[in-house]
Amino acid sequence: MSRRTKIVATIGPATDHPGGLDKLIEAGVDVVRINFSHATHDLHRQRVAAVRQAAAKAQRNVAILADLQGPKIRIEGFVDGHVQLLEGAEFTLDTSLDAKSGTAERVGISYPQLLDDVSAGDTLLLNDGAIRLAVTRVEAPSVHCEVVTGGLLSDRKGINRLGGGLSADALTDKDRADVLLAAELGVDFVAVSFPRSAADMQAARALCEDAGLKAGLIAKIERAEALDALEDIVRASDGVMVARGDLGVEIGDAELPGVQKRLIAMARDLNRVVITATQMMESMINSPIPTRAEVLDVANAVMDGTDAVMLSAETAAGQYPIKAVQAMHRVCVGAEKQHVTARASANEDEHFTETDEAIAMATMYTAQHMHANAIMALTESGATALLMSRQGTRIPIYAMTRWDATLRKMCLCRGVYPIPFDPDHLESSTKPVQDALSCLQSRGLIQPGDRLLATKGDFDGPGGTNTMKIVQVAR
Repeated sequence: MSRRTKIVATIGPATDHPGGLDKLIEAGVDVVRINFSHATHDLHRQRVAAVRQAAAKAQRNVAILADLQGPKIRIEGFVDGHVQLLEGAEFTLDTSLDAKSGTAERVGISYPQLLDDVSAGDTLLLNDGAIRLAVTRVEAPSVHCEVVTGGLLSDRKGINRLGGGLSADALTDKDRADVLLAAELGVDFVAVSFPRSAADMQAARALCEDAGLKAGLIAKIERAEALDALEDIVRASDGVMVARGDLGVEIGDAELPGVQKRLIAMARDLNRVVITATQMMESMINSPIPTRAEVLDVANAVMDGTDAVMLSAETAAGQYPIKAVQAMHRVCVGAEKQHVTARASANEDEHFTETDEAIAMATMYTAQHMHANAIMALTESGATALLMSRQGTRIPIYAMTRWDATLRKMCLCRGVYPIPFDPDHLESSTKPVQDALSCLQSRGLIQPGDRLLATKGDFDGPGGTNTMKIVQVAR
């Protein structure tokens, strides 16, 4: 428990071998990402079962995040699988071309709305911006372009419009089918790709509820339009992901750092979790060590207050998945020794409308000023522990609950450590706290003489956290 920032790792072929998931969890993974853009439903079922088996074996709480593909707009394929585009050449995106008939002059695209979404003068970016096309004219069934930046282009690469503006809905038929699978698997989080508005997140939540899925919703910020409705999207979500791949393509790399910092700060201020993702240790797909630039990238996100950092191809398909997690762990621990941005709105004159938030903020203020050794949050939903974690404290917050779903939910909250705890004496107002102390002491997490803050709700009726106590471990 030396690390407060959580690690999300994508699983795939690189972790499918026997013992792969055991080693990944042993290395420190807190949340496993299932990427619905790849693999079959049956393979996802096998992988989720394997994750749960490995987590149980390690006696670890490990959450599962299902990442919906969303309306990723892609070209079709080429006769030979790839072509070399030359600068200045003409290249056509043809909505009527067969899927595997592409050449160096034209390629198919299965998104007919592209004809309405672009016009002459627009810039289209392919393969995460590596290929740049200038639209010269639009004549059904084709978009005619000139190659501005050439290079190797292979099958099924993504298309973005510089500045955003592609009108595809955030939820596709495939996403709807995948949500049903996510409900069957009982995942803990669902990441929604390419939302443009709060309405997109509300639609995703309704879809999950209809399927009987009570997962936290993570909005992936990867469209330029999302920045215009950022606060509304964050409020409509349980968390956000700084998805720097497509977002960087649409807004330009130079704008990414400021957007990342803004989004991390906004998520913390609005009491949401935030994941920083994409190419964090990209070189470790093929290298056993990260570059210094990657180390600084991860460290800066940690020092800005991100809840979690994410590995994608590094662990799903890379040559060194375990080393990538170990490197991420080391960098997080090192960065956490430095100053971490505190929540901007935690001012003395702030007005709290909810009891649990008032208790959480009072607890954090007291814990900091009395130099408490730890905080115990006896919780049902985990909400109070999340609220306390927004303050960027170095004091460990132990979220103690009987509910497995809450334990896994806390796997994404920075500085919160989920502890299984089922109090024996629910009718007592004091015994649960003493039992919680004994639980932590038996695990070696606290020592005789330690002072702790404990928060809990009334056990004889409904309601959230409404009590804070100062307690000391008997010497």
